[in-house]
Amino acid sequence: MDIDDERIRYAVDHTEILRAPKQSLSTFGTTNIYYYLVAEPAYSELVKNVTETVVREGRVIAERPRIVTPYYLSRLEGFSSEARRYFETLVKTHSPHTPGLFYTYRNEPKELTIVSEDLLSVIDKLRAEIDKRADPLASIIKGEDELWDVSLMKFIYEMTKSSIRNNLMQMGARGLLDIDASGVPVDARIRIDELFRKVSRGEAEPRELKAELDRWNLFEEYEDRFFAIFKKER
Repeated sequence: MDIDDERIRYAVDHTEILRAPKQSLSTFGTTNIYYYLVAEPAYSELVKNVTETVVREGRVIAERPRIVTPYYLSRLEGFSSEARRYFETLVKTHSPHTPGLFYTYRNEPKELTIVSEDLLSVIDKLRAEIDKRADPLASIIKGEDELWDVSLMKFIYEMTKSSIRNNLMQMGARGLLDIDASGVPVDARIRIDELFRKVSRGEAEPRELKAELDRWNLFEEYEDRFFAIFKKER
């Protein structure tokens, strides 16, 4: 294990979710989580008699989870060769059409504040503030200053882990996990129909729809409908 790996492991091991959101990730909508990530400043060991706490605020936006398959994941762009080998292993071990959930997140950092108080005092005040405004999706994370984004990633992982069972149950109850003869989940068909509507209304780019069809190897099936969109625009 090299030095960077050791630092990451240290950050993960020393990250604590002091206040988790009271709601799990939404199954059929977007979840907007406000977080406070508190940490002792990285320079605290170098500067004596200084009691300060770093407070980072922001939002983690969790998009509606999507049902995907190992085949679909293997056709996504932006993954390393190691990740692709992992997808190939999934295909061999299970099936190219085994359904699973795919979560996407967006981090929107807001403010960074250095408070002249000790960590525990800051945490107590943040708890009281969240209780006052009764925000069920607010959270407090104790992390590492230099690798705060690693601490945030651990928080996201824990949120996903605690939500996935409920998300799968709700999707299964609606039949969205069912796979058709083409190896495509019902949920994916619904998303494709939604993308067609958005493209027709000018709310999404045709290339986004084309890419989604290609990932499912469905462009030929939807080809006439795809080009019909451009005929309507004339």
